[in-house]
Amino acid sequence: MVATTESSSAGRRRLRLPRQLLIGLATVVVMLAIWYMLTTSLGVIDPNRFPSPGQFFAALEQMMTTGYAGGNLIDHLLRSLVLVVSGFLVAVAVGVPLGFVMGYDKRAEAFFNPIFLLLRPIPPLAWIPLAIVWLGITDASKMLVIFVSAFVPSVINTFTGVRNVNRTLVEAAQVHGATRGRLIREVYVPDALPLIFTGLRLSLQAAWTTLVAAELVGAFLGLGRVLSTAYRDINTAMILLAMVVIAIAGALTTQALGIVERRLIKWRTGP
Repeated sequence: MVATTESSSAGRRRLRLPRQLLIGLATVVVMLAIWYMLTTSLGVIDPNRFPSPGQFFAALEQMMTTGYAGGNLIDHLLRSLVLVVSGFLVAVAVGVPLGFVMGYDKRAEAFFNPIFLLLRPIPPLAWIPLAIVWLGITDASKMLVIFVSAFVPSVINTFTGVRNVNRTLVEAAQVHGATRGRLIREVYVPDALPLIFTGLRLSLQAAWTTLVAAELVGAFLGLGRVLSTAYRDINTAMILLAMVVIAIAGALTTQALGIVERRLIKWRTGP
């Protein structure tokens, strides 16, 4: 009898939704109700300026069935996702090692930092004309622009994380005869990882932000293409739909990055 009661209690605990999730769902429901009242029930907002929920879901149905701007929702989302992930991964593959080397070795910092400081203030969108001249109106030119936007945060945060490694830990490892390779693997990398992942999150956010501008020029598919076409058609419902899809995709990729972070930094995030 006791075992049955304990099993039932454990089942209820497993079924109980996290409090944050419940609050988030309640917030979404309230926002949807306010949206409906302002655009449909009370008519405070002109649906031609901001779409009603009915117009929004009609645009979603159109995007899922007949498509819009040359493709359906899945086509546009996958193309944008490929561009963002590809540009982000290349930026991380280049930016994190560069930031690490600059933070670890002051000679490397002296060599690379002047070039980095010259390139850093240039807005990523300023690279669009050059990207088109170099690579044409292709996915590669869009990936280059996304790469530039995601590159800077990964370098800066990795550099800061390595430079701020606890010197006591470094000196203790050196006293115990740690080699340079072991010092990097067991002291520098673990201590710098939290700031490195902060940089990765900022890089991913920058990649999604830049995606739209990159796809506004010469894209045949993608969420930026949807926004550009909907702007010309004055289709506010489709504009809002593309914005919502970008927001959801950005949130999900950030959550995926958070899962990787928790797996690699168990000592910081817990089991």
